[in-house]
This record gives sequence, structure tokens and C-alpha cells, in this order.
Amino acid sequence: MAEKKKKMTAMDKVKLARDPKRPHLMDFLKHVASDFEELHGDRLVNDDRGLIAGFATIGGEKCLVLGHHKGATVEENVEANFGMANPDGYRKAMRLAKLAEKFHLPIVTFVDTPGAYPGDTAEARGQAEAIAKSLEFFSLLKTPIVVVVTGEGGSGGALAIAVGDRILMLENAVYSVISPEGCAGILWRDGAKAPEAAEALRITAADLKRLGAIDEIVPEPAGGAQTNHKAAALAVKKAVLAALKELAKVPVDKLVEARYAKFRAMGNFYR
Repeated sequence: MAEKKKKMTAMDKVKLARDPKRPHLMDFLKHVASDFEELHGDRLVNDDRGLIAGFATIGGEKCLVLGHHKGATVEENVEANFGMANPDGYRKAMRLAKLAEKFHLPIVTFVDTPGAYPGDTAEARGQAEAIAKSLEFFSLLKTPIVVVVTGEGGSGGALAIAVGDRILMLENAVYSVISPEGCAGILWRDGAKAPEAAEALRITAADLKRLGAIDEIVPEPAGGAQTNHKAAALAVKKAVLAALKELAKVPVDKLVEARYAKFRAMGNFYR
């Protein structure tokens, strides 16, 4: 008799989402975009490597791509603060998103970060203000926005580029206001309770789809996206193109109105 497959827990999903072998932004772009021209700098401080942006073509669709960049090597990890963006990164994203709006190009964002960079230099340069401004900015931007949560969606650092018209999420990704370890530390003062916190937070794609926080779950190859980068990327490409095609039919004013209403309604579980 075949052994019954063990059901994955929320903490199992967290571990998969954090797997260093999981595809990162540049891995997705290699298979999703036929070209990618990176643009640099926020025109105020510097060019944050934790958040990369540029114009690309996805299945014949010209668009702006924004995404958290964790890096594939130790050197890249350190340079990008392990995908934790500085205020400069969010301001760069807004600068280029305004350009996309000007040329009537849609925006595709790839979310994969444990959270915004919490260092003193980031705080000194206005991390909280940059995130708050980004939330306001993207909620009112007059162009279609498709968001893909590919790994970790951590707190405001993720949400800053995740205000969109369609929110897609890979099957084994997670998305939450706080990490399970952080939640366990606050509630129980015990990091060992992280698995319990992960279940309570409802951070998996299935939970978030049920709660209406995301629109679509993108399937992953057997064993997770880290087992086959190309297959995972092609699944993302298919979902993104379908979403862009659907959004292109909606007048931009109605798009912005619906986007605002979508995010205002989140957290209302008694509709």
C-alpha cells in the first residue's frame, strides 16, 4: 500500500519560500522576459541593489519590471542586503513607475523580501516615509499593475511594491505582516513557537486566496520552484500575461478605482 503523502504545514512553506536555491528575480527574468534593460538610481541618494527595476518585454508585452533582488551568491546577498530594500530602492521604483505611467506601459512587480532594510542609515533616510509614500503612489497610479509574490512577502517592505490590480502568488510562497519567528517572540517570548505562529498568521497562498488578499495561486513544479527554475518561471509568465490581457480591457480610471476599493476592503472578514 502506498504511503500517504504528508500534508505540508505553514512552516514547511516558510522553509521552502526561504530556500536559497529558489529562483530569484534575475532567474525569473531570464525565462520570462525576452529583454531587460535595467535602469538605475533614485536621483536623490544612490542606486539600491535590494530593489532592481527596468523595462522588459514579456510575451510581446512591453512593461516595467520591479522586483526585490536577493542575489545568488554571498557577495550579491551582501550587496543587496539579502533583498531588504532601502528607501532609495522604493524611491527608484516610484520614479520609474511614473515613467511607465507616462508611456502607458503596465507594471509587473516581483515580491521576495524578508522586509525593508531596518538599519540606522535606512531609518535616517526616511524608510517609513518611503514605504508610506509608495503605498499611496501605487494605489493611484494610472496604469495596470500585476504583482507576483515569488518567495517571502515580508511586511511593509513587500507591500510597498505589492499594491496592484492582480496579486499572484506562487504555491509555496508566503506573505505576512511579520515573520513567524518575530510573531512568536512577541506573543510568547519563545522563538520555538514559530510553527504555531505560522499557522495562526495564515501566511500561505491557500489561506490568503481564501481570505481575498491575493487573486490567484501559481502552481510550482513538484518539490517546489527550486527544483526547476524554468518551469516555475514559465508558469509565472503564463499567469502574468493572462492578467495583463484582462486588465488591458478595463478603462484606467475604473482600474484605479477598483484597485483602491480592493485594498480598502482587505481585513473586512464580515462582508
